[in-house]
Amino acid sequence: MRVAIVTESFPPDVNGVANSVVRVADHLRARGHEPLVVAPAPAAGCRSVAGPLPYPVVRVPSVPMPGYPAFRLGLPSRRIAAALRAHHTDVVHLASPFFLGGTGSRVTTRLGLPSVAVYQTDVAAYARLYRFGWGERTAWRWLRQIHNSAGRTLAPSTAAATALLANGIRRVWLWRRGVDAVRFDASHRSAALRRALAPNGEVIVGYVGRVAAEKRLDLLAPIARQKGVRLVIVGAGPAEEQARAALPGAVFLGARHGGQLARLYASFDVFAHAGPFETFGQTIQEAMASGLPVVAPAAGGPVDLVTHDRTGFLVPAFDAAALGAAVAKLVEDPELRASFGAAARAEVAARTWAAIGDELIDHYVAVHSGGLPAAPRVSLLGGGA
Repeated sequence: MRVAIVTESFPPDVNGVANSVVRVADHLRARGHEPLVVAPAPAAGCRSVAGPLPYPVVRVPSVPMPGYPAFRLGLPSRRIAAALRAHHTDVVHLASPFFLGGTGSRVTTRLGLPSVAVYQTDVAAYARLYRFGWGERTAWRWLRQIHNSAGRTLAPSTAAATALLANGIRRVWLWRRGVDAVRFDASHRSAALRRALAPNGEVIVGYVGRVAAEKRLDLLAPIARQKGVRLVIVGAGPAEEQARAALPGAVFLGARHGGQLARLYASFDVFAHAGPFETFGQTIQEAMASGLPVVAPAAGGPVDLVTHDRTGFLVPAFDAAALGAAVAKLVEDPELRASFGAAARAEVAARTWAAIGDELIDHYVAVHSGGLPAAPRVSLLGGGA
C-alpha cells in the first residue's frame, strides 16, 4: 500500500508524535509498503533529519507556535495535494491532526481518499494552557470536523477514547503505542553514571519528557526536597526557566537520545511523571521497559499503563503532596522498588513496535476496503455512521 502520513510534527522535533511517525514509516517500509511523510518545515537553519531517509518527506511552510516557538505549525499549502497525487496514495494517515492535519483532512476528502486519524495530543487542554485565542469548545468542534471526516479515529488509551466519544467523535478504535524493549532495558544500568548523578549514593528519581507547561514539573517539588533523593530532569522545552525555579535541587540534563537516554532510564531508581494531560505516556512505557517503578497521576494515558500497587502508584492529578508521598514510599523500600520494577518490565516487554505496526496496517486495510479486517487484532471503542 502507498500510505501518506500527514503529521503535525517530525524530526528534528522531539516528542511523541514525531517519534511514533518515524516508527510507523519505518515499519511500513519493513513490511514492503511505500510511505510518504508530509510535515511542517523546521525553523530556518535547523537541520531536518540526521541523514537520508528510505522514504520521501515533503515539507510545507510553517510558523512558530505561540508560547512554544520551538514547535512549528504547518500552514495550508498546495504541496499537500501535489504530493499525494504524485505518490498515488492509497490511504492517508493523519497524525495528531489539527493545524496541518486540518488541511490534510480537507485535501483527503477532496481527492476521495480513505483516511485514518490518529488522536495523540490533548489539543483542547493545550488551547487553554497556551491561550491560542479560542477555548476548549472551539477546539473540540474543529477536532470533530477532522476526525469525523476520517474512516476511523485511533485513540491511544481508554481515557482518550472516552473523551473523544463524549465530545461527539465517532468510529473510535483503540490503538496503543509500542516500546523498544531491547533498547530500554535494566541491563544498561551504569554505575559510573549513577555516581555522577548521585555522588552521595542518593536514590535517583527521574523524569523524561518535554519541559513544558502542560507537564506540570512544579508538582515534583516535594520530591526534589526529600532527603537522600536526587531528582533528575531529562528533556528540554519552553518552561525550563520556570521548572528550574520550582525545582532548585534538581539536576537538569537537557534532551538525551539513543543509547545515552537508555542508560539514563536504566540508572534511575524510580520514574516520576506529573503531567495530567497525557493521552498515552510513552516515556512511562519506556521507564517500565527499563525496569522502573512509576509514580504518575490517575488521569489520561497513565491509567492504562500503570497498575496501582503492582507496577507503581497512581495518585490524584495535580496533587504534589500525593506524588511526593508515593515516591517516598518507594525510596524507603528497595525491595518494593525491585518488585514493582520487575512487574513493570514484564507488563510491557511484549508491546513491540512491530506488533503495534501490524495492528495499524489492519486499520489501513479496513478503511481502504470500506469494511472490517478479516481477523482484527484491534478493539472497537465506539461505532456509528
